[in-house]
Amino acid sequence: MGASARFRVALLLLPALVVIGGLFVGGLALALVQSLGYFPPAGENAFTLAHYRALLTEREFRASLQLTFALASVATIISVVLGLTLALCLRAMARYNRLLNVLLQVPLAVPHLAMAVALVNLIAPSGLIARVVYSVGLIAAPAEFPALISDRYGSGIIIAYVLKETPFIALMTLAVLVRLGDEYEQLARTLGASAWQRLRHVTLPLVAPAVISASLVVFAFVFGAFETPFILGRTYPAMLPVVAQRRFMSADLSERPDAVAIAVVMSLIVTILVWVYMRLARVLVGVERPTIF
Repeated sequence: MGASARFRVALLLLPALVVIGGLFVGGLALALVQSLGYFPPAGENAFTLAHYRALLTEREFRASLQLTFALASVATIISVVLGLTLALCLRAMARYNRLLNVLLQVPLAVPHLAMAVALVNLIAPSGLIARVVYSVGLIAAPAEFPALISDRYGSGIIIAYVLKETPFIALMTLAVLVRLGDEYEQLARTLGASAWQRLRHVTLPLVAPAVISASLVVFAFVFGAFETPFILGRTYPAMLPVVAQRRFMSADLSERPDAVAIAVVMSLIVTILVWVYMRLARVLVGVERPTIF
């Protein structure tokens, strides 16, 4: 594509880029201004770091940050392990069966909100599974079913995200495996490599860029998602998005800068973690850049 063609393409995209960029940059700038204390509706007219200092010393913020990081990490790790395993198991079928790819995409079409509501009806002590287990005599009453909703470990939240994100990671990995074929692994086999050596030194490095890209997306999404932890999580400590939303919607306008400060801190944390993750990935598997960035 020549310079003139690229210039014409840029001109055609300019209106959309201006709108999208303006909304993004404008929203980010407004959030920064409010988090720094300039919020006239609440009587704050001077820039200050008081809201950030208050967050760092606040017990609820620290507990919520720890919970959010833990649940996002656990959900991402489990989804990556299950997704990668599923992709490796189904790779031979995926080359000849398009229906398999369609079936893997079905969970992606289910909104996270719908998944959370479905889990409430399935795994809550009053849900379908508890009643089935009770009806076959395994427990004396449905209330004896293990508490997986609003528990201290966030089990329901993890289950919801694993069910949603495992197919996503499996599809990302399958796309790479099907495109590359098995020539490299066959070559390694002829050279005497065992099944584990082929997996460790051939297959995993080949799919690493796709897996890393998908895991970054999953972690960032889980870290900042609101609806699933709001429905399936506890009120205290709640995940950071729930805390931010609750304070933002509070009738006390003085809590809104705190809510925006939480959102800014979350964005900064995700950015730093992605950078650190990419540095480690480059060292460990030689990945220069995720395929989606």
